[in-house]
Amino acid sequence: MGLLGEVLLLPFAPVRGSAWVIGQLLSEAERQYYDPAVVRAELARLEEQLEAGEIDEEEFDRREDELLDRLETASRTGARTDDGTTR
Repeated sequence: MGLLGEVLLLPFAPVRGSAWVIGQLLSEAERQYYDPAVVRAELARLEEQLEAGEIDEEEFDRREDELLDRLETASRTGARTDDGTTR
């Protein structure tokens, strides 16, 4: 395709750039969502809420299952922490 292809696709450059940015944002959001340190902190907060009586046992169990699923997904995919190490 070469030069001719680049010239023909030039009008779509902003769309391609936007798609790249959206992809980068999505990757970063997923990295933060599955970060084991973040999930563990959320588990600790959840337990504090249960002990303080802010949530009931049923809500705790439901949310704990969701967080443990995230933690399991992170360990299977080799999620990295903020310092770049794998947990």
